[in-house]
Amino acid sequence: MQAIILAGGLGTRLSEETGTRPKPMVTVGGRPMLWHIMNIYASHGVRDFVIALGYRGEVVKEYLLNFKVMSSSFRVGTAEGSVEMLDESAVADWRVAAVDTGERTETGGRIKRAAAHVTDDLFLATYGDGVADVDISALIAYHRSHGKLATVTAVRPPARFGRLHLEGENGDMVTRFGEKPQSEEGWINGGFFVLDRKVLDYIRGDGDVFEREPLEAIAAEGQLMAYRHEGFWQPMDTLRERMLLEELWDSGKAPWKTW
Repeated sequence: MQAIILAGGLGTRLSEETGTRPKPMVTVGGRPMLWHIMNIYASHGVRDFVIALGYRGEVVKEYLLNFKVMSSSFRVGTAEGSVEMLDESAVADWRVAAVDTGERTETGGRIKRAAAHVTDDLFLATYGDGVADVDISALIAYHRSHGKLATVTAVRPPARFGRLHLEGENGDMVTRFGEKPQSEEGWINGGFFVLDRKVLDYIRGDGDVFEREPLEAIAAEGQLMAYRHEGFWQPMDTLRERMLLEELWDSGKAPWKTW
């Protein structure tokens, strides 16, 4: 199967990092977020990608064009300009289409444009700014089992605030302080979609936000199913979240590192 990765947004909430590069090229552990996401898929045998480009798409193109050299050791002959690869085993064996989908195009429009480079009737899609330990193989199997047009991975949002337990006569005595359980946050869209090509019929054009009219219409027709993921999921919308991912990677126990 092929996977579409949306990599064209402006990333305004992470402006400290996205002034000169798109958010999927912001690094965690010295590697772009895009690399981490592609590795998640590749660990389940998905190695054919379509990257939907927009804002600063040339940064992604340059990275991909130099991927082999930047991913391994090499020896250069400066006089003749020769390059000898010394450790090609470190280079991922992926097939990647870098597709310009417009700088101002919304998520639905990007998916529709990118899908022109998808060869099968079934494909995967996700955002370029979040990682998870999602079992992609199980996700695909679940989609095939229900026969609907679309599957979205439902995740628990990270609990953002500490919870106060108040008691006492006036209800103003703090008896316990702790993190709010994620289970109380409900379920949200975590990306990692499986989509039938017929989904594209619900997207009118570049201005369609996929999560609004298209998905709402698909859901209203009973054609959208949720694959519940109880494990790790973390977006990178802010500098704080990027630092959290860096800390997890540096610890050597990054939950999304399934490869």
